[in-house]
Amino acid sequence: MKIKGIIFDVDETLLYYEGYSLREWYENVGLPAMKKLGLVVDWETFRKMAKGELPRSYVEKFNFDHVEFWKALDRANREYRERLLREGKVHVFDDVYALKELKKLGIKLAAVSNASQDNTELVLKAFDLLKYFDVVYGKDYSYLDGVKPNPYLINKALRALNIKPEEAILVGDSELDVRAGKNARVKVIQIVREKKVEGADMYIKTLWELVDLIKKDVL
Repeated sequence: MKIKGIIFDVDETLLYYEGYSLREWYENVGLPAMKKLGLVVDWETFRKMAKGELPRSYVEKFNFDHVEFWKALDRANREYRERLLREGKVHVFDDVYALKELKKLGIKLAAVSNASQDNTELVLKAFDLLKYFDVVYGKDYSYLDGVKPNPYLINKALRALNIKPEEAILVGDSELDVRAGKNARVKVIQIVREKKVEGADMYIKTLWELVDLIKKDVL
């Protein structure tokens, strides 16, 4: 069946943060925000929530509202991203403007991220990428457990684009993306920015390879 839509992950797929690591973010951004909030989650528990091994609502086990918790961390993340943007430490990958060519081909495009809606739009706007997407979805505070690898955000994008799973492709860089795509029953293409993740249907090294695949109608 002809591909009508492509759903993209954002961070580490379209753009990246100089020197970023989850552990560094936890120590320098997350911990201060948690201390201010009055609930400090240990590194291993936080890592498991961030990597989808525990649900975001796990915070409720500490008798703390999980929505309030994640909103506080997202506010801290906003400040972090704004600082990196000011310092010129957020970069797009060289192939990101292949998005323009995909739009010319009539493909519907969506961006889906586990970051908050405003934090996702912040970085896309910074590089004038928002204009390429028909829809952009960050985490949904009404259902925080719907972040990847849950298929919730992928399914939300499919509905907004008005396409079926078999008419779509998910492009991402991580295991979370691969699992989310599989859970949503869409074909998954991993763009290998660093290491290869098992389970994807196809692997590419640049987004221009994706353009060629669409043009050849071999997906």
